[in-house]
Amino acid sequence: MAYPIKSPTIGDLGWMVRLYAELKHEQGAKGVDRLFERARNDVHKALNKLKKLPVDPKLAAREPSDLRSILSLRPRGPRKLWDAFDPKTYADKLEGSLMARAAGCTLGAIVELFPVQRMADLAKLMKVDFPPTDYWPKAANPFNKRYGMSYGYEYTRGQMDGIPVDDDLVYTQLGLLIMEEYGPNFTTADVGKAWLKYLQYACTAEDIALKNLKAGLPASKAAEKDNPYLEWIGADIRSDPWAYMAPAWPEKAALFAYRDAYISHRRNGIYGEMFFSAAEAAAFAVKDPIDAIEIGLSEIPQTSRLAADVKWALKVGPKIKNYKAGRAAVDKRFAGMNAVHTNNNACLTIFGLFIGGKDVTKVIGHTVAMGLDNDCTAATAGSIVGAVVGKRGVPKHWTRQFNNKMHTFLIGQKTFAIDDVLERFAAQAQRVWRGKK
Repeated sequence: MAYPIKSPTIGDLGWMVRLYAELKHEQGAKGVDRLFERARNDVHKALNKLKKLPVDPKLAAREPSDLRSILSLRPRGPRKLWDAFDPKTYADKLEGSLMARAAGCTLGAIVELFPVQRMADLAKLMKVDFPPTDYWPKAANPFNKRYGMSYGYEYTRGQMDGIPVDDDLVYTQLGLLIMEEYGPNFTTADVGKAWLKYLQYACTAEDIALKNLKAGLPASKAAEKDNPYLEWIGADIRSDPWAYMAPAWPEKAALFAYRDAYISHRRNGIYGEMFFSAAEAAAFAVKDPIDAIEIGLSEIPQTSRLAADVKWALKVGPKIKNYKAGRAAVDKRFAGMNAVHTNNNACLTIFGLFIGGKDVTKVIGHTVAMGLDNDCTAATAGSIVGAVVGKRGVPKHWTRQFNNKMHTFLIGQKTFAIDDVLERFAAQAQRVWRGKK
């Protein structure tokens, strides 16, 4: 789908208007204020008109946001893969999944959204492998504080002490708290209560939804006011806790994900979380990560753009042999799409799994190297491959400095102990499988 936005963008033009306004003001020109105000008014008018433009009704019918319609448009799928909950198998795969997720996220966090060449240049400067095979030895921005908690250098091999903070992992913690406090029948309204109680930072769609909740909008409407990020990756990154609490039960994981996603996203933004939750749940019961992806696809509308993009990735994936090929293919198909969108990043995640197979290091290294929102994509790819290979399949150099700690920015929560988190997820998974409220 070709985007109508050509270079220079509105942002570029706005910056030039500001710069020339400053220059002419400094040079004593008259009428700068009037022209600047007119430009601002024109942009506001264009924005209001864009908000009111009717969407394609046929496409909207193929991409519903209500659960009943979503379920009616799914293709056939296995829905549930285990006959009974196996605590021993689950514990091994859960730890593999969570540790590989944390490794992928931490590896990508301090190069999030970096151009591929910049990452390659950093690796060359630091004399390390690229794609990376271990954590970065140094941070490009060592004193940049992420989420008000962890400095850039705390994500590096030399100075890491515990899993540093990142929203991808904080939402994993938050999903656990939601299930513990509200049970398997939690609602989107319950998600809203938990957000107000625990979230102090949020980005893009989550930030909008959180502000709307604080302004008094109900959780069911929090995504719908002043939110241009409805189909971005923010819901997608919240997928894994629901899989951890519905292992080998992709349908149940996707249903949990729907209730969570609805607070901040619509259409493909919702499908992203449902798709990856289902895939991560399936990863507990399959032998190949791509099998999990194919099962995840059965839990979203087959008529959606995301389904079409995932099918494309599955078709071309066997030909993608490295990060360069993966990024080139995505750039060509999604030219003009924002780097934080659900669909393009989903395809990079899938390519990472094709490239690496069951090799955790190769999966997360190449996924980070492909760029875009690469802490998110590597975290999700890690979650899937980690569940497939289990604890022993995650090389120890990725977890050596985790020191049984997960840092967090959740309000009122201290550092999480990893072993405690694993036990608590296990308790909730058994609760779900036993059908207890």
